[in-house]
Amino acid sequence: MNSIVQSITNAIPPINREGYPFIAIFAGLTFVIGWFFSPLFWIGIGLTIWCVAFFRDPPRVTPVDADLVISPADGRVSQIGAVVPPRELGLGEAPMLRISVFMNVFNCHVNRAPVAGRISRIAYKPGKFLNAELDKASEDNERNGLVIDMEGGRRIGVVQIAGLVARRIVGWVREGEDLQAGERFGMIRFGSRLDVYLPEGVVPAVFVGQTAIAGETVLARFATANTLLLSRVA
Repeated sequence: MNSIVQSITNAIPPINREGYPFIAIFAGLTFVIGWFFSPLFWIGIGLTIWCVAFFRDPPRVTPVDADLVISPADGRVSQIGAVVPPRELGLGEAPMLRISVFMNVFNCHVNRAPVAGRISRIAYKPGKFLNAELDKASEDNERNGLVIDMEGGRRIGVVQIAGLVARRIVGWVREGEDLQAGERFGMIRFGSRLDVYLPEGVVPAVFVGQTAIAGETVLARFATANTLLLSRVA
């Protein structure tokens, strides 16, 4: 019996603390409404289970390599291209490689640092709540941006973008703090997008439509002599 209980416990991923109030609300409403109308009880149970799954925060194994850029979010790679970064990041007016990862309401929404470095800027900007898959969402929607300074003078931008359903961007870090690649830095509640802005000399390692896993999937590589040679051959 103990082994069965242990197996069930191991199968349930950890829940992020941000989810406790929401899970309690879902569960409480389920029992209250179910008391008066039992068919709604089972619908509430399903929604409560979904809420638990939404706030899951499983451990991840992050590759250890300073030349790798790791996905900051679970979801689907929705865009790859050269775009001028948001002005509030202070990364200049020149286009940078942007890789976007769209998170639907079934993805894990805990965001992780794509690289190791020091946070030199955090810039929050209020805005609309358009569908996060739209290109103009990166300009019009509520967002929170981080600039991470890496060793060797490399700088990247990471932007949390609220979506059609999302109404709350949560950050757990401050300017001046150091981050390790794969370290948790925040989350967005209920559907959204992460944009990563990368400098010259970065080679994408994913394609549009690919599924990414936060803290594990390699989004891009800083170019070395070998990667440049391989990209030219390809």
